[in-house]
Amino acid sequence: MTPTDIARVQTYLRRLLGSERVTLVAPARKGMSVEIAVQDEVIGTVHRDEDEGEVSYAVHITVLEEDLPPAPAAGAAAARRK
Repeated sequence: MTPTDIARVQTYLRRLLGSERVTLVAPARKGMSVEIAVQDEVIGTVHRDEDEGEVSYAVHITVLEEDLPPAPAAGAAAARRK
């Protein structure tokens, strides 16, 4: 992705998600993925695709198990379904 691509996609994502904390980080070396971060935490990558003259950008967000809140106890989940 070019610096212009990165800036345009970042502007779009900030508007879409309603947060100026979203930042696209250019790769250190050419050919590597552009990272998407919220504050200083990298949450995924952005890829540019061009097919038959049409350009699109794919956002891939990764959620690590260790970042999730604890799962509810088995009994609590069953009680909520009733």
